[in-house]
Amino acid sequence: MPAQTQSAAARSPLTRLRPVALSPTLAINEAIARKRRAGMRVLPLGFGEAGIPIHPALTRELAAAAGQGAYGPVAGSAALRASAAGYWSRRGLPTDPAFVVAGPGSKSLLFGLLMALGGDIAVPAPSWVTYAAQAALVGTEPVRISTPPGEGGVPSPALLADAAVRARAAGRPIRAVIVTLPDNPTGTLASEDTVRRLCQVAREHDLVIISDEIYRDLVHDRTRQVTSPARFAPERTVVTTALSKHLAAGGWRLGVARLPDSPFGTALRASLLGIASELWSSPPAPMQHAAAYAFAEPPELVEHVDRSSRLHAAVANAVADRFAAAGANVPRPQAAFYVYPDLGPLRERLREVHGVGTAAGLTELLLERYGVGILPGSSFGEPAEALRMRVAPSLLYGENDEQRLAALAAPDPAALPWIAGSLDRLTEVLTDLAGTDGAPAAGAARAGLASAAAG
Repeated sequence: MPAQTQSAAARSPLTRLRPVALSPTLAINEAIARKRRAGMRVLPLGFGEAGIPIHPALTRELAAAAGQGAYGPVAGSAALRASAAGYWSRRGLPTDPAFVVAGPGSKSLLFGLLMALGGDIAVPAPSWVTYAAQAALVGTEPVRISTPPGEGGVPSPALLADAAVRARAAGRPIRAVIVTLPDNPTGTLASEDTVRRLCQVAREHDLVIISDEIYRDLVHDRTRQVTSPARFAPERTVVTTALSKHLAAGGWRLGVARLPDSPFGTALRASLLGIASELWSSPPAPMQHAAAYAFAEPPELVEHVDRSSRLHAAVANAVADRFAAAGANVPRPQAAFYVYPDLGPLRERLREVHGVGTAAGLTELLLERYGVGILPGSSFGEPAEALRMRVAPSLLYGENDEQRLAALAAPDPAALPWIAGSLDRLTEVLTDLAGTDGAPAAGAARAGLASAAAG
């Protein structure tokens, strides 16, 4: 191309696009699908989808509202907002429906909240890929702050306070902090003490807290309660949740936000609704009808969520055992359907035998050589050289709804042939990767898990 033509092309608006990469969680899902289409045997451990069938009662409610095609209120229907308010009230967070806003997924609500708040955002390190990505999209800076040992999802309160002081001194004050209770990617749950201290820091430095509690109903120990920062700092805490995890309705795209019942909350609601009116107008009416039913928590859905949590716990712990047996350090999974192994103890072999020195290099090797799709910790804000990965085993529950329903009903789902086969394949891969001669006894693996969790 002549120089003059090249110069004209460089000035063309058609060539001046803003580069935005595909979200890593969606990218790994598409990469796994490509491997499958090419005939490769794959283990889909990268995408955070709940992996269980939609409950028939939800399908019934959605079908009953399929004819509702009109636009509704931007904030969501009165029935949905009242139902969501009841959901939070039963969890110790009394809620006025007037301070509930619905949207097409909690992801969209988060984007609207970040736009409304402005300013830099503190996020846990590691944390879900979307927090930092959305902060960048709205033109703010994500400030990554390490979490306390064994307590993913909540930035260290002491480090947050230090970061807030330094940011203000630099003329870029932090406006808000995002927490995830329970956490994605680590599958752990921060303690009440950590949450309380974070709220103290938020008050001292005038930070808004956005508490993503989308996994709160999937704590493995059903006697353990999730401590929301809205308990200790209600005037400045926004809580979000959705149908996508505990009810496996990710494709339905319906989320809700609980805003502070305070003058700040009133102003935030007005701004969020203005943004929502320009982005999505109103949530889909049929989804709202089904969501109103879901958040009312009829007994059949409560039982379904309990069974789902038991399934997630059983398979996540079985996967954690396999990584521990291969020599990885693995925090014990406490919630959701994630395992977060650290292959740091295998660093020397991985470098010498496989030429791998980063988590991204390790997960690329796992996908290309073995057909195992896993996301590197670097996608969640970890240093490139940290050999940590997020493993999401929830798509191992079955290839069809018949198998997935059997997994939900099984007393020991990890023993079902299709799940056991995937676990055995994972052991084969890890054995080859680590150069071990097979898995040690399950008791030894569990001891390794307990040690990693304590550390």
